Amino acid sequence: MRRKLEYAAAWPFIKVLGILPRPLSRAFAIALARAFYLLHVRLRRVGMRNLGLAFPEKSAAEQKRILRGVFTSLGRELAEVCQFPKYTLQNVDDVVVYDGLENYEHAYSRRKGVLFLTAHFGAWELSAFAHSLHGHWLHIVMRPMDNPYLDRLIQSYRTLHGNRTVGKDDFVRGLLGAMKCGETVGILMDTNMTPPQGVFVNFFGIPACTASGLARIALRTGAAVVPGFTIWDESLGKYRLRFDPALELIRTGDLEADIMANTQQFTKVIEDYVRRYPDQWLWVHRRWKTRPEGEPPLY
Repeated sequence: MRRKLEYAAAWPFIKVLGILPRPLSRAFAIALARAFYLLHVRLRRVGMRNLGLAFPEKSAAEQKRILRGVFTSLGRELAEVCQFPKYTLQNVDDVVVYDGLENYEHAYSRRKGVLFLTAHFGAWELSAFAHSLHGHWLHIVMRPMDNPYLDRLIQSYRTLHGNRTVGKDDFVRGLLGAMKCGETVGILMDTNMTPPQGVFVNFFGIPACTASGLARIALRTGAAVVPGFTIWDESLGKYRLRFDPALELIRTGDLEADIMANTQQFTKVIEDYVRRYPDQWLWVHRRWKTRPEGEPPLY
């Protein structure tokens, strides 16, 4: 009953944000997100703790400015998701444009599969959606939302133009099957994990338990690992879907060491983007929650 009530409360906002013209929808969603920032003390504390760990050299005022920007970014993305049913091949370039598409196309042409390395950054939901509108559908690995009614709604939006979702319980089999067929899989690789699914690599110089599955699959299949991030570009007034060249995998012959080294390499790519655009990453996630044995908790 509680989840039905949550859905009933959220649905009018989703409907309104989807009906409004895009500039008004964005403005309304950003206002909602900023209000949420003011009201949600726990998330603010997590965000400020993370920013203090990652950027100890920045003042508290600078950290607060970044955190407020995160909520602005989340509001902007919320509006985009609610507008998904309106977007077509004819108008999607008003929202997001490609930057480095040739890097993706070159990797895809190898026919060994593409692992789309990304994070909860910018408009991560928009990246896969816009890519599918251009005919490049992909498998999306994501954890279901806690509310099953909202989850079904968002899943229907994500898959409007051919995208498919892969549940975390079917992660390995789904990825191996997709790579065998030369397909593309998008993986959000910036959330806290627990062993044995995660290994400890440095993120902002702090050991962070990180999913090692992407490295394992890439080393096993020879699939291309292509970093891709959807960045809000203030000067353009729209997003850029940026694809970098495929990463060169580290192969020494020691499988476990190679998994660790490549997971570190992938995490460094995410860190570099976060450093360049700190107000577009999800600082309110407890990224360093899992600690190496014997270390005290950070939260």
